[in-house]
Amino acid sequence: MTKNLQFKADKKRLLILTLCLLTLFSLLILQFYHVQVIQEDKWKKRAESQHYFTVKEAFRRGTFYSNTFIERGHPESPQAFAVDIPKYHLYVDPKGIPVNERDFISEKLIEIVNLSSDKEDEFREQFEKKSRSRRLVRWLSPKTRQKILQWWQPYIRKKKIPANAIYFVKDYLRSYPFGKLAGQVLHTIRDLKDEETLQAIPTGGLELYFNSDLKGEQGLRRLLRSPRNYFELGNLVKEPKDGADIYLTINHNLQTIAEEELKRAVEISEAKGGWAVMMEPHSGEIWALAQYPFFFPPNYQEYFNNLERIEETKVRAVSDMYEPGSTLKPLTLAIALQANQILQARGEEALFTPEEQIDISNGFFPGRRTEIKDVRRYKYMNMYHALQKSSNIYVGRLIQRVVERLGSEWYRSILVDTLGFGFKTGIELPAESSGLVPKPGRYHPNGKLEWSVPTPYSLAMGYNIQVNSIQALKAFAIVANGGYQVQPTLVRGIDRKDGRGLESNRRNKCALRQNEPLLQPEVIRELRKALLYASEGRYSELGAYSAAGKSGTSRKVEGGVYTRKKHRASYIGYAPAYNPRFVMIVLIDEPKVGFIPGVGYRHHGGTAAAPVFRRIARRSLEYLGVEPDKVPGSPARDVERASWLQEVERLNQLFKDWNTESAI
Repeated sequence: MTKNLQFKADKKRLLILTLCLLTLFSLLILQFYHVQVIQEDKWKKRAESQHYFTVKEAFRRGTFYSNTFIERGHPESPQAFAVDIPKYHLYVDPKGIPVNERDFISEKLIEIVNLSSDKEDEFREQFEKKSRSRRLVRWLSPKTRQKILQWWQPYIRKKKIPANAIYFVKDYLRSYPFGKLAGQVLHTIRDLKDEETLQAIPTGGLELYFNSDLKGEQGLRRLLRSPRNYFELGNLVKEPKDGADIYLTINHNLQTIAEEELKRAVEISEAKGGWAVMMEPHSGEIWALAQYPFFFPPNYQEYFNNLERIEETKVRAVSDMYEPGSTLKPLTLAIALQANQILQARGEEALFTPEEQIDISNGFFPGRRTEIKDVRRYKYMNMYHALQKSSNIYVGRLIQRVVERLGSEWYRSILVDTLGFGFKTGIELPAESSGLVPKPGRYHPNGKLEWSVPTPYSLAMGYNIQVNSIQALKAFAIVANGGYQVQPTLVRGIDRKDGRGLESNRRNKCALRQNEPLLQPEVIRELRKALLYASEGRYSELGAYSAAGKSGTSRKVEGGVYTRKKHRASYIGYAPAYNPRFVMIVLIDEPKVGFIPGVGYRHHGGTAAAPVFRRIARRSLEYLGVEPDKVPGSPARDVERASWLQEVERLNQLFKDWNTESAI
C-alpha cells in the first residue's frame, strides 16, 4: 500500500515536472518567435550596427557659369564663376589604434597635413576619445589624401593595425576660379554645412536667391566594420543628386573690364565706393555688374565680422536707393514728348516743340519759396540746349505745362507704369529696393503730403524721387531699344543633369517684346537726338564710337537736409548711339569735393562718372568686335557723320544767337 502511494506521488511529481518543462519550452519557443519573427527588423539592425554603418555621401552644389555666348568668335567653352571642388575630411577610429602607436601616428599626420602648432594638442586629444569616429582635419586636398595613404598603407601592414583606423569622407568645397570677380553678385556659402542634410548655408547674392536650385540631395553609403576594409569603401545605398547649374548673363571679360576701370575711378576720385552695370537693351541681360570696394567670397567672415565692411557685401546697385538728379532729365523730356503725342492724338495743340525757344530766365515756380537755379544763367533754350546744359528751369517749365494740361496723376503714371519707378524690377538678387515715387493724397510718416504743388518741378530735375540703379538702367534701356519694355535679368538658363547625365533647361528668359511700344517712335527719335547732342564733345565721348547719355550729380541728405559735402556722381548712356549694343550706368559714391582747373568740379557726374563710362564702353566695344561708326569707312557713314556735325554746329550757333547778348 505504501509503495503504491509512493508510486503515485512520484508519477504526479514527474507529470508536474514534465508540464513545467513543456511550459518553459513553449515559452522559449514563443520568445524565439517573438525575437526572430516579430522583432526581426529590430535585432537585425542592432546586429548590422555592430558590423555595418552608413555615412552620408556628399553631393555637388550647382555651378555658376559665365556667359560665353555674347559674340561669335569668342570661346564657348564653359567658364565657371563658382564651382564645387572635391575635398576630404580626415577621421580616426580611436579604438582601432593601439595606445603605444597613437603618439607616432598623431605626429606623422600633423606633419603631412602641415597643421598649425596651436591646433596640435586638440588634434592629439581626438585619439583618446571613447568613440569609433572622430574628425581630425577638414578640407584636405586629393593630393594630401594621397600622401597620407602612401604612408599609412605600408605602416599598418608592418604594425598589424586595422586599415580603417583612419579614413576619409569626401565633401565639396566652394571655389572661385576668377577670385573676387563679381563677388557681391555671387556671394558664397558658410564654411560649416548643415550637419543633417549637408546643405550649404548661403550668405547672400545669387547663392541665396537660387539656393533651392543649387541644392542637391545627399546619398548614403553602407560600410563594413572590418580591420581589412577601408571605411570609405562600401556599397552606395542611395546615389547623391547634384544641384542644378546656373548659366549667368554676366560675361567674365566684360566684368573684368568694368571692375578694373571702376577701381581706378574710385581711387582717383578718392570716393567711398562705386558701381557700374552694363545691360543689353533688348533682352535685358546684365553683361557686367561691378562694385568697388570688392568682396572676396572665401574671406566672407572678415566682412561680416566688421560693421564697417558689411556694406561691401551688398549689391548696392540693387539695394541702395538714391535721387538720380540730372540723369532723370532725359526721361522728363521723354514724358513731355509723350504728352505731345497724347494731345495731338486728341486733336489738341502740342505742349511744345523740340526747337521751340523757351524763356528760362525766371526760376520761380508755383508753390516754391525758393528759386530753381541753373549752373549758369541763360535767357533762352530749346530742348537740345537744355539737355546739353542740364537746365533745371527748362525741364521744370515743360513739366509745368504737362501738369496743367494732363494733370499730376498722368505725370506720375508715366513715371510708375511706363518707366517702372516705384516697383522692384524683379532682378534675381535678394534685398532689391522698390524705390519711392511720391503719390498725390498719400502722407509721409511726419504727417505731410508726399505730393504737393511744387513736387512735379523737383521730380523733373531728379529730386524728391528715390530709385535704384537697375530701375534707372531699365528706363534708359526703353529709350535705347526703341521704346519697348525690357526685363533685367542675370540668368540665361538653369540646367540639371538627370541620372543618365542628360541636361534639362528649366528657365531661359528672353526679351519682353511687345506689339506696341511704351514710348512712341517720334519720342524716341527726338530724345536720341537730344542725348547725342548732349554727349558731343563731352568726357563720355568714345573716340571712334558714337555714344549718347547724361551725367548727374545729386547731394546726399544728412540730418534731414541736403549736404554740400557728400554727393553721388552718376552717368547713364548707351553705345553705339545709332545701334546700341548695351546701356550702362556708372555711379561714384561720395567723390572728394573740389575743383580741378581746366576740368571742373571733381565731384560732378561729368568729371567723376562719365570718364568711367567712356573707358568701360570703349574697351567693351572693342572686345565685342563692334565696328567703329565715327571714322571714315564707307560713303554712307561719312555722309551721315558730316550731316550730324552740321546739325551740331547749327544748334550751337542758335544757342549763341539766343544768349550771347542776353546772358546774365
